[in-house]
Amino acid sequence: MTTLEVWGDPIAHSLSPRLHAAAYAELGWEWTYGRRRVAEAAFANELARAGSELRGLSLTFPLKNVAFHAAVSRDRSAELTGAVNTLLLNGAAPRGFNTDVGGIVADLREHGVDGVDRARIVGAGATATSALVALAELGAAHVEVVARRPAAAAALVTLGEALGVAVAVRAMDAAGAASIPVTISALPGGAEVRPEDAAALAAGGGLLYDVVYGHWPTALARAWQDAGGTARDGLGMLLQQALRQIRIFHTGDPAEPLPDEAAVVAVMRRALMGD
Repeated sequence: MTTLEVWGDPIAHSLSPRLHAAAYAELGWEWTYGRRRVAEAAFANELARAGSELRGLSLTFPLKNVAFHAAVSRDRSAELTGAVNTLLLNGAAPRGFNTDVGGIVADLREHGVDGVDRARIVGAGATATSALVALAELGAAHVEVVARRPAAAAALVTLGEALGVAVAVRAMDAAGAASIPVTISALPGGAEVRPEDAAALAAGGGLLYDVVYGHWPTALARAWQDAGGTARDGLGMLLQQALRQIRIFHTGDPAEPLPDEAAVVAVMRRALMGD
């Protein structure tokens, strides 16, 4: 039996088993997909103990950095971000991928965002790094990073230079209200944002794309809605990054479509909605 798993800590909340199981059933594959709580300190031992039947892993917080270092080869998105959320094992040396970037790009395009010149990211953590690479792929040349601790965004400035993107960093309480077509919030679920700061960000208009899906609506989403704007959650990103993981588990190529992929995406979307 071919097995796959998602590892992280915590992990009980993960929707990945639901998405992957629906896709495998539609494809007629006798694959199983489970979840395992794995702390960062235990990751190396757990990976070493994994049997040959384990075809691959999805990784979530806090394992994306240690998975990066465990991979013997990595795709471009992983190399740029220093994060791996997918390991292809299949009885061989681990190959690492970051499908979060492709997931953000694909879902933003579904929301009509492409060829954008200016954008904003709220937050400066690991997800913000994937958001910056995604925005660069969508054509952004200027990105404002709004962070509670501006010093934490130094790595994003450096990454922006490598991508050819001018990154300007602002403190949360100093964010301008200039018109910006898309704002990606990479803040953790449940993160507190002062109402006045949220309102100032929302005043810039455009689409709010919030990667959170378990704490909806977030403080920023409420501010956007109160200002008459459009806010989207991260469920579409979750689906799109999972789709790319399944492609990897199938052929090793995140860009190679699955058989009858439209039908697979449809059942994944229904599973995500609980149907």
